[in-house]
Amino acid sequence: MLQGFRRKVKAKSKEAAQLVKVEPVGAGGGILPDPPPPTRKLVFHTQLAHGSPTGRVEDFTSIRELYAKIAGVFEISASEILYCTLNTPKVNMEKVLGSHVGVEDFIFAHVKGIQKEVNVYKSEDSLGLTITDNGTGYAFIKRIKDGSLIDSVKTVCVGDHIESVNGENIVGWRHYDVAKKLRELKKDESFTLKLIEPKKAFEVEPRSKAGKSSEKISTGRETLRLRSKGPATMEDMPSETKKKAIEKIDDLLEMYMGIQDTDLATTMFEAGKDKGNPDEFAVALDETLGDFAFPDEFVFDVWGVIGDAKRE
Repeated sequence: MLQGFRRKVKAKSKEAAQLVKVEPVGAGGGILPDPPPPTRKLVFHTQLAHGSPTGRVEDFTSIRELYAKIAGVFEISASEILYCTLNTPKVNMEKVLGSHVGVEDFIFAHVKGIQKEVNVYKSEDSLGLTITDNGTGYAFIKRIKDGSLIDSVKTVCVGDHIESVNGENIVGWRHYDVAKKLRELKKDESFTLKLIEPKKAFEVEPRSKAGKSSEKISTGRETLRLRSKGPATMEDMPSETKKKAIEKIDDLLEMYMGIQDTDLATTMFEAGKDKGNPDEFAVALDETLGDFAFPDEFVFDVWGVIGDAKRE
């Protein structure tokens, strides 16, 4: 009887031991935290747009770091990179890399090519240019309006980097400052632009594109969002409603300020999506984007776009 009882107790003790979870103990006697989950390693393929072998880049959190990584792969200076396009080596302004990179995107880097100097007589108030920048200090021409003053100057092309205006170096300026500088040029006077076009392969692209693409922002897949401050984050692509709202805000930026910037439009949408009225939205814009000094009419129009998106 006693031996049988001991065998049962021993068996139960063994079963109980299997049910007990033993926590790892640290040097100070406390329970160690669970190890962090493995981080997802993202590797992107890249080429120089005018032609090169394929390289790989990883471990970047900003546009500036990405350019440095690409420069290291191809043994060039990061300052040689004008901008990057996604999934095409062509000078396609609707595919220019902004703050988002899809996890499966192929990155093409456009580097400095021919430098050119153009003298233009400003016979009209508007030049017909839309300006954007690469996030590291290079402003370039994103769109040329058909029939505009600049459209008649065939040496000025979409994708050209604007290096100086009337001898004043503007490298390091943001796109809105460059657009303002061009708007303030006096009518009925000549001005000089020093431009750098991207280095081209044998295929020559059209100098301008009249239509607007519907592919500014892709949907339905993950994207790496690059930030000027803080770490990059993985995000889902925006919904169709948000995508349309951001594109409308980008159109308003072009209409009011002569620039296009999907990242800026996204920031404005995010600033207003949880606000209850235009006054709250205006305060939020001042806090996050005060340097722009947006006109009141523009702020109200953007608020209207955000309001429409909320109702959908």
